[in-house]
Amino acid sequence: MQLVVARVGRAHGIKGEVNVEVRTDEPELRLAPGAVLLTDPASTGPLTIETGRVHSGRLLLRFEGVRDRNAAEALRNTLLIAEVDPEELPEEEDEYYDHQLMDLDVVTKDGVEVGRITEISHLPSQDLFIVERPDGSEVMIPFVQEIVTEIDLEEQRAVIDPPPGLIDDQAARDEVADGHSASSRDDSA
Repeated sequence: MQLVVARVGRAHGIKGEVNVEVRTDEPELRLAPGAVLLTDPASTGPLTIETGRVHSGRLLLRFEGVRDRNAAEALRNTLLIAEVDPEELPEEEDEYYDHQLMDLDVVTKDGVEVGRITEISHLPSQDLFIVERPDGSEVMIPFVQEIVTEIDLEEQRAVIDPPPGLIDDQAARDEVADGHSASSRDDSA
């Protein structure tokens, strides 16, 4: 099984280092010196990590054979992919790999369909589910226990209890529109 563990950002300095956007909870394991990573696009890899360090809160990596800024900049936006044993599970009970959450149906605790998870955005403060609604629009759902109350991998669904205003339902918009229309008619009478 393959997992995206990072995305290469811009070059740092002139000796071939790159900033990376970490997409794994285990960077010390997956992005350690000596790790061999597949890439997307495949033509840029595989890449072997030579060194890694943290600078100003960002992880900097240098890959074997990448010795200057031009070679480092050529890797920009490359996805770094680790091979993982399919039986390997996250250590904590409430931890999930991105591939386990992708394409889950999202429903409210009342069973109302919200959409399908199409992307997971890893932000410094929390992760977000990017959910595609049936009408093609997107909604962002913070992946926090207060909102995402259940992940059911067998049923392939995520159950949410959204606070007011998080999900802009068409039904809610219709109710508001009907309410405003009724008020307008009452005012004119």
